[in-house]
Amino acid sequence: MTLQETAREAGHIVGPTPAIRVRGLRMRYGTRDVLSGLDLEVRRHELFALLGPNGAGKSTTIEILEGYRTRSGGDAEVLGRDPAREDPAWRARLGIVLQANRDHGRWRVGDLLGHFARYYANPFEPSELLALVGLTAQSAQQVSTLSGGQRRRLDVALGIVGRPELLFLDEPTTGFDPEARRDFHDLLRELRDNLGTSMLLTTHDMSEAQQLADRIGILQYGRITACGTLAELSAAAKTRSEVAWTDADGVPQRRLTADPSEVVWELHQQFQGPIPDLEVRRPTLENTYLQMVAEGDEEAARTTKEGGREAEAAAPRHEEAAA
Repeated sequence: MTLQETAREAGHIVGPTPAIRVRGLRMRYGTRDVLSGLDLEVRRHELFALLGPNGAGKSTTIEILEGYRTRSGGDAEVLGRDPAREDPAWRARLGIVLQANRDHGRWRVGDLLGHFARYYANPFEPSELLALVGLTAQSAQQVSTLSGGQRRRLDVALGIVGRPELLFLDEPTTGFDPEARRDFHDLLRELRDNLGTSMLLTTHDMSEAQQLADRIGILQYGRITACGTLAELSAAAKTRSEVAWTDADGVPQRRLTADPSEVVWELHQQFQGPIPDLEVRRPTLENTYLQMVAEGDEEAARTTKEGGREAEAAAPRHEEAAA
């Protein structure tokens, strides 16, 4: 069965309409603008990672798109609907996995999934869902006895029990050990690749975003300052690769370059064969992200400084005002 057929069977809309489309989104708390003209588009069946420093507005953006917070301005469309005018049928098409969830500790895992499934028109069978998230053996356990990784798998199961078209994941692997994080990543890939679920992920884990995301958006100062694949972001940031080798005298060498293949070819010609201790380190998402955030900080500081000069120039001098 193709991805499109699987999506149709689950009741998902298949077509070019994006899962999320946002234009000029604004959110103000008192006199402070948290979002100031954010533009964002998440395509069908993709995993989109939203990155940004603390306080950039990631959680606010997610809450607006989920329909839990009313925006101050701009346009937002989630699964073809304005989230500010949500209804139960629209909400049933969404799945949400929060940063932490410690409710329902006395419930048995299978019973809890069966209880949640009753609220949806076309839910997963609890046994099928337990197998999907790797919790079949824990079906009769109380939720409070699950390990951290197992609890997050249950959180995902609760988030997708209604076969959502769109899944929101807000820093889902905080506190995970490496094995639990790897298993969780495998689960998300299966949801995207086999069930056609669209996902919006927020995370501070750069390696997580690099491994999972089809595209990445960087949220800074209330707007998306960069968006694309890792390769596109690296090219935009002019992040360079590092080529390292050992020269004929046994001295370690390194060179930063935008075209590592050209450097390697030059070295191959120079050595007339294998290049000693050759390593090519491509730019990571963390390199690119930190560079883009730093450039955004510089741009914001420059804009603020120029705005202050313009205001000072426009203000009347004290002597003129007194005259």
